[in-house]
Amino acid sequence: MTQAVLTSSTNSDNPDIRNNWTIAEVQALFSLPFNDLMFKAQTVHRQHFNANEVQVSTLLSIKTGACPEDCKYCSQSARNKTNVEKERLLEVEKVLEAAEKAKAMGSTRFCMGAAWRNPKERDMPLVLDMIKGVKALGLESCMTLGMLDENQAKQLQGAGLDYYNHNLDTSPEHYNQIITTRTYQDRLDTLEYVRSAGMKVCSGGIVGLGETDVDRSSLLVQLANLPKQPESVPINMLVKVKGTPLADVDDLESFDFIRCIAVARIMMPKSHVRLSAGRSAMNEQMQSLCFLAGANSIFYGCKLLTAENPETDKDIQLFNKLGINTETIIDESQQQEQTLKTALVNEQHKALFYDAAQ
Repeated sequence: MTQAVLTSSTNSDNPDIRNNWTIAEVQALFSLPFNDLMFKAQTVHRQHFNANEVQVSTLLSIKTGACPEDCKYCSQSARNKTNVEKERLLEVEKVLEAAEKAKAMGSTRFCMGAAWRNPKERDMPLVLDMIKGVKALGLESCMTLGMLDENQAKQLQGAGLDYYNHNLDTSPEHYNQIITTRTYQDRLDTLEYVRSAGMKVCSGGIVGLGETDVDRSSLLVQLANLPKQPESVPINMLVKVKGTPLADVDDLESFDFIRCIAVARIMMPKSHVRLSAGRSAMNEQMQSLCFLAGANSIFYGCKLLTAENPETDKDIQLFNKLGINTETIIDESQQQEQTLKTALVNEQHKALFYDAAQ
């Protein structure tokens, strides 16, 4: 099989980061023999992370159901006939109680999601109090509230929000088959407001939406070619929900999903790649291959908004089998020490690898 030659042009400010990927180059990565792709992804992963650490977050739905958007995969869309019950915005005290439990389970980041097209001004004071309370517990904070305007992004940053999640979902070419109530540019604009306000970006997508392999390449190109790559990249496998238009879409081949993780790791070497929705349908062996491919972030807890997720004790058992530890939060003064430790671990494991190009 003939394989395209990958170019090596980089971001001059950071030689490890490229923001000029082409779909043809990404297709060439996807076309690599599976073992070669996994080797390449694991090699890139070890250059930037401790290969035996995974960042752990917890996601809480702070407002469930009745979303006006028409996302064809979503159980919370008011346009889809699902069994999700509508709930009002949670009280701040209940959110902080959940955050305390998440911290006790070992999560280092607490994520809060609301089924909104965009937050209303009447809700912002409560949302800001949630952020401040989570930060006071010593946790990183993340929110996903739909589209933001520039002022809302600044308010969230001012309250101390660390990350804002806003997924691109799929490729620009496939997007209108999945969502029509907001444009792709709307999503890109929100990411720009988040970045300009000084927050970190969490943005990824969903695979298994009936897209083509070219669409998967195009989605990753969009993410990797952002002016600054997202710090967190969740890769979701579609959770099919009865009552949604995608309830009967064909299942995604497991190896196609693992390849998405590996290619994302290669293209975005310094981002945390999150093995996100869909894990409840994955056995331990598939999840282990995803970690080998470079996934280094998951959600703890039995629910991801309304979707099922493995129980925390099952994740702990798998981590124990694999010798994986959970990441801890480090400040800037600890960053240099952490970098040295990672370099030491990589040096110790160098003998386990060889240069396949020779």
